Amino acid sequence: MNPAASPVASPAPLRFRATPPVRRRLWQERIAQAVFAAMVVLMLLPLLGILGYMVVQGAPLISWEFLTANPTKGMTEGGIWSALLGTIWLVIVSLSVSAPIGVLAAVYLNEYAKDNWFTRIVNLAVLNLAGVPSIVHALFGLGAFVLFFGMGRSILAASLTLAVMTMPVVITATREALGAVPMSFREACWNVGATRWQTIRRIVLPNSISGILTGVILEISRKAGETVPIMFTGAVFFRAIPEGDFFAYRITDQCMALSMHLYTVTTQVTGAPEALPFAVATVLIVAIILINATSIVVRAWLRSHRKW
Repeated sequence: MNPAASPVASPAPLRFRATPPVRRRLWQERIAQAVFAAMVVLMLLPLLGILGYMVVQGAPLISWEFLTANPTKGMTEGGIWSALLGTIWLVIVSLSVSAPIGVLAAVYLNEYAKDNWFTRIVNLAVLNLAGVPSIVHALFGLGAFVLFFGMGRSILAASLTLAVMTMPVVITATREALGAVPMSFREACWNVGATRWQTIRRIVLPNSISGILTGVILEISRKAGETVPIMFTGAVFFRAIPEGDFFAYRITDQCMALSMHLYTVTTQVTGAPEALPFAVATVLIVAIILINATSIVVRAWLRSHRKW
């Protein structure tokens, strides 16, 4: 018998068995994952419960007429058109101020400013300003824009107050986006003779635009939901405007706002339908969710077109 023709038994596959220390670490990791997952569930359940209850209570009152009609009969009937339009105006004017100033300030701090005591103080001030309570910003806006600059209680004064309040977050988000661009990109541009501004304009900003836009768009939701700053500087209890007229407000006018309207119908108005505060809150929350969803879609689209 030829020994070469005899079947050769294949070696048994090697099986590694975890040692007791490894098994202990794996169990610890599984326990940690379970604890973290439980924390996420505990965080989401109250949020989903609140949103679900609010939508169920307010949805029957929401209609096209509710969105496009002014409040009537002491705000116990009618819609939210004047408050909805006022919120849009506040967000647009505030964003037109905070976005360009915040982005340009971040570009200077990240790309031009030297690391010295002055820059470190500015960075510390920006971080501290982001944590200042909104009531302090409201008092600042009242003293600075309403009284000192003589703007009075108006959309302009309220928007500038919101811009000052949200600008530190725009600066911080923009600096993080700029810092994420590899330094080798800048060095490659400088080596071929490009100036610093040409490098920023052609390389740094296009590659960081997704992070910049995400920070800016997320601040829109905060502007739309703030109540105290606009209460002191430009929001009004009630104001009727022509229904369907997008330009009914002027920048020097006082305006209604959804957040202020929600506070008013909840605490100041008697005889309002029980569903009215829930309907106003639902419209405000849905608007904020749509804005945040837009930021996610824009960020994903821009990142998909990034070449590195």
